[in-house]
Amino acid sequence: MTKEVSNKFAKVAPEFVSWLDENIHEGLTCYHFPKKHRKYIRTINSVERVNREVRRRTRVATLFPNADSALRLVTGVLIEIHEEWITGKTYLDMSIEEELSKNVTAIA
Repeated sequence: MTKEVSNKFAKVAPEFVSWLDENIHEGLTCYHFPKKHRKYIRTINSVERVNREVRRRTRVATLFPNADSALRLVTGVLIEIHEEWITGKTYLDMSIEEELSKNVTAIA
């Protein structure tokens, strides 16, 4: 597949072809995970959600006396989100991944 794309765009977009050759494996990494996890891994919805929460909380404060105070607030927000992820609803069911790794180990 990548050979076909490389041949098709070699003359028109050589920079794209070289970038594709270097990065194709990273771009397709999500396909190494179970199908249930792929959407969560390949999208940035979770990152956008975190950024939205940080923006919402910093807008309330509006004025920070120095960079350290802003850093403390953002750190506190991130710690709070982290604790919610640990104790709250499971984002990814890792039992699927554990089962797959057991099967791979058993085969090898």
